Order: sequence, then C-alpha cells, then structure tokens
Amino acid sequence: METRKVQRLGPSTLAMTLPAEWASEQDVEKGDEVSIRMGGKGTLTVMPESASSEETEAIVHSDKLDADSVERAIVAQYVLGRRVIRIERSEGALDSDIINAVYKAETQLMGLGVIEETPESIAIRCSVDAEDFTLDNLLERLERTGRTMRGEAIKALAHGNPDLAQRALNRERQANKIFVLLLRLIFTAHQNPNLARAVDLDSGFPLIGYRSIAKNLELTADNAEDIADIVMETEGHSLAIDSSVMREIRELTEQVDEITSRSVEAAVERDYDLAIEVRQRFHAISEQEREILAGLPEMSNEELLRVREVLVSLEQTAQYAVRNAEIAANLALNEESEHTTII
Repeated sequence: METRKVQRLGPSTLAMTLPAEWASEQDVEKGDEVSIRMGGKGTLTVMPESASSEETEAIVHSDKLDADSVERAIVAQYVLGRRVIRIERSEGALDSDIINAVYKAETQLMGLGVIEETPESIAIRCSVDAEDFTLDNLLERLERTGRTMRGEAIKALAHGNPDLAQRALNRERQANKIFVLLLRLIFTAHQNPNLARAVDLDSGFPLIGYRSIAKNLELTADNAEDIADIVMETEGHSLAIDSSVMREIRELTEQVDEITSRSVEAAVERDYDLAIEVRQRFHAISEQEREILAGLPEMSNEELLRVREVLVSLEQTAQYAVRNAEIAANLALNEESEHTTII
C-alpha cells in the first residue's frame, strides 16, 4: 500500500497529489474533474469523472466457440456490466446455431436487444441503467417470484392441476432474469463505487452479502420448480396421501413462505431481531417436516419418494432462508443499533 503526505494549501484546505501511474492509466490530466465519494470507516474514493458515464463494449470472437459457449459468454458479459456486446466471426458468415444462441441469450436477459446485425456480426445492447432499480427492490421481487412459484406448485399438487404447475414452471425464466440482473448491478457497483449510490447503497460493504442472498433466492425458485416437476410427472398430478396430510404440507409451506420473506426483510431493513426470529422459527419447521414424514400411511416406495422430495424441497427452502437471515444479521450488526455500538 502506498502512502501520501497531506499538505496545507490554505487556511482551511488540505491536499494530496494523485499517483502519476493512476492518472496516466485513467487519462486524468490537469484541469480534469474527478468524483470523490466519502464512505464508511473513514474511506475516501477518487474516480475519474468519465467512469460513471463510460459505455463499455465487449467483442465475443465466435470462431472457436460452439453455440452454448457463445451463449454463456453473452451472459457473462451482461453480468460484468457491458453496455454493448458484439458477436463476431473473423472469416465468413456466422453459423445459424451461433445466431440462434445470440437470440436465445437475448430472451433470457432483462433489457437486452439486438441493435445491429450483419452476416459476420451481431451487436446487442443493454438498456438497463443502475438508476432504474435498487438492489433491495430486486431482492424482494426475486423472493416474491419464488414464493409465488412455490404456492402455485403446492396448490397444483393439492388439486391435481397440471396447468397451475406449468404456470409455476413458466415463472422460472422471470426468476432467472431478476437473478442475473441482480448480478449485473452487484458487479457494476463493485467496479464503480459511484454506482453503489445509484442502487441505493451507502457503501459497497453489503454487496458480497447481497450476492449470496440473491443466489439463495434463486435456489429457492429451483426448489419450487422441482415441486412443479413432480406434479407434471406424477400420475394424476397429485400425491397418494389423504386430505389431512396435504393440509399439513400446505400449512408447512405457509410457514416456509413466512421465514423466506422475513429473512429478506431482515437484510433490507438491517433488522437483527428479525434475523433471530427466522432462526428460531426454522427449528419448528424442521420438526413439523419430520412429524409429517413419520405420520405417513403405508405406501409404495415410489409414492413415498415423491412425498419425501416435496418435503425436502420445502426444508431446503427454509434452510436458504436461515442462511439469508445469517447474512442479514451480519449486515445489521455492522451498524449502530440498540444491540451494537461501533467505536
């Protein structure tokens, strides 16, 4: 780490010089403006003014890539915050499978659209701005989407309704779009501290926690998808259990929904008491899951396995909620409150 000496320029002005190497790399010259941001723990961030308005572009060379690799590369460049992504081939026209991969990626990512196409090149541009969203809002939206999927899947299971299960499966794409958009905003806010303020964060400290919460919420949507798949694959689209057991499973689902929602609220509000409550309620949910399993009537191994898969998906979702509550506790305890004094 390099140190610099602070000098006095006037009665109330202190100054320090910028490292020449940094100024050269950032094209900062005498008379240029820089952005200064004061953060927590006494930090001060200096950035070139161009950093907040720079429109980054990436070129994906498809000559030695298959269609799946091109699609993954587009998603990666989107997550990394590129505004324009070009897919090019050095010789000859793009193969049809590469073109299809570009359009497939476009449908999976929020705010992405083709702006230019030639036989040898396709350019896609992201119209999403950091100022359009907050990370807190997107976390809440992702949680609600997963909760809706879970509710539809369990209701489909209770009523033997494949159409409702399919509706839950269709929502998985929306959940993935929100998740990848969250990753994009988290990465760009990490790279450019000015953008942390744009997504409604006072500092970049919570970003690593938000990344973990987003992944856990994406996994809970996968759990709901698993239950919907069971509905679609099971004969009669329902479990071989009586109505009283199904009612217990629906009650269990409601409790899982509650702690999943509250864990995100604890993170957004930095509420340590709420994080503790989530952990406490998890133990009751685990106990209830074991009681349902122990009280099942005699049935075939195949039918028993399906019931277990549903219960396991619900318990895994509850476990993800506990993980989110632990992250929320860390975020809450990093701030002054009735529980903590930071000296």
